[in-house]
Amino acid sequence: MFVLPETSLAAHHTLGIDVSAKRIVVAESVEDVQMLWQTPPDSQSPKLVLGKGSNVLFTNDSDVTIVLNRIPGIEHRETETAHYLHVGAGEDWPNFVAWAVDKGIGGLENLALIPGCVGSSPIQNIGAYGVELKDVVDYVDALNLDEGTVERLNTDDCQFGYRDSIFKHRFRHSHIIVAVGFRLSKVWTPVLNYGPLQTLEPATVTPREIFDLVCKVRQEKLPDPAVIGNAGSFFKNPVLPSRDVEALLVTHPEAPHYVVSERETKLAAGWLIDQCGLKGFRIGGAQVHPKQALVLTNVGGATAADIVALARHVVNSVKAKFGVVLEHEVRFYQGTEEVTLSEVDND
Repeated sequence: MFVLPETSLAAHHTLGIDVSAKRIVVAESVEDVQMLWQTPPDSQSPKLVLGKGSNVLFTNDSDVTIVLNRIPGIEHRETETAHYLHVGAGEDWPNFVAWAVDKGIGGLENLALIPGCVGSSPIQNIGAYGVELKDVVDYVDALNLDEGTVERLNTDDCQFGYRDSIFKHRFRHSHIIVAVGFRLSKVWTPVLNYGPLQTLEPATVTPREIFDLVCKVRQEKLPDPAVIGNAGSFFKNPVLPSRDVEALLVTHPEAPHYVVSERETKLAAGWLIDQCGLKGFRIGGAQVHPKQALVLTNVGGATAADIVALARHVVNSVKAKFGVVLEHEVRFYQGTEEVTLSEVDND
């Protein structure tokens, strides 16, 4: 464990907003995390754990200690039927997926290039191109801060939902993810139901081909956070009662939609935003990305207030045109507290 000399969080979250913390600490082991939460004076100070900061917006300066989770390690064992991977929470997710593909291990390729750490992936139940984390995860190891012990949660325990899990609710303040276990069957079945993956041949396609195509599409569609500050998809795709979507399709039959169940249908948030003419729309240093309306960017010197104002404008515009209320996928923090867009106070 060590303390970084700087207190600015600009380099530690992909939106690159220049807000500050009390201090920034790097934790490289479970013992480091236990020490921070159990040893005075650290145990009494407010803290917030961060991976790569790829899905967060800090709305203001705060008097908190930011703990960067950098617990490393990839352990691999296999049986006749499956590969089993035990991965430290601090491992970089894109690098981990590339490692698995290089090893000839299939199952993670649809999730290529999603920014962040492995430990953050269960919190959000990350997903892309028809695959979610819950489809490949075997267990999650989480440190119980009250007991000081590591608990192993199976997939049912994690209560995974659409961009949701127990770690965003009941375990939000009480547990910290320290490792994730994956079970990847050797009887590999490609998932080719979404977008450009439908052009691939199911009978001959390989995990490498899917990985390469996903990387190509993401690099063409999404801005590189190292060049333009962003947090990826800023809003969730709204899942609505099917009857509401059917009513919308009467006036907008071209609207992309995906049946989730007998009663629910998913709309494409990016399409809704685009139809409001918001690509390229800018408030201060914050801009709706000109090529992908689902992404809000820091094009230079954006403040948290700029991002919040732009997000509110997008939500209000979509609601006025379609009657659909978008929810943000990016997690907003004021100090150690997670808040919603409507709760943000920039005064």
